[in-house]
Amino acid sequence: MSNIALELGKQVASLGVKSAYGEPQDVDGVSITPVAFTYSGFGGGTGDGAEGGGGGGVSIPVGVYVRREEGLRFEPNIVTLLVVAVPFVWITGRALTRIIRALKK
Repeated sequence: MSNIALELGKQVASLGVKSAYGEPQDVDGVSITPVAFTYSGFGGGTGDGAEGGGGGGVSIPVGVYVRREEGLRFEPNIVTLLVVAVPFVWITGRALTRIIRALKK
């Protein structure tokens, strides 16, 4: 029987920067490199006659780096940008409302 911690360690070694940045692709003379926010977690355990292990991860596309003759430029994923921006806009609006009410008193 192999050690669960060693097996998880081997799997984690392939994560990191490699999972956040994709392989550069050439499309119509333009080089693009996809970028993602990645998060992963693993667990393991052993006990009296019981063993366990598990893992999971999330990858959210953030955008791409585009290399043209003019230079390198980051182009964000608009859908992800909107999904992330909506909660911040809502919280800012709530905070401003409370500040204005407090200043009126």
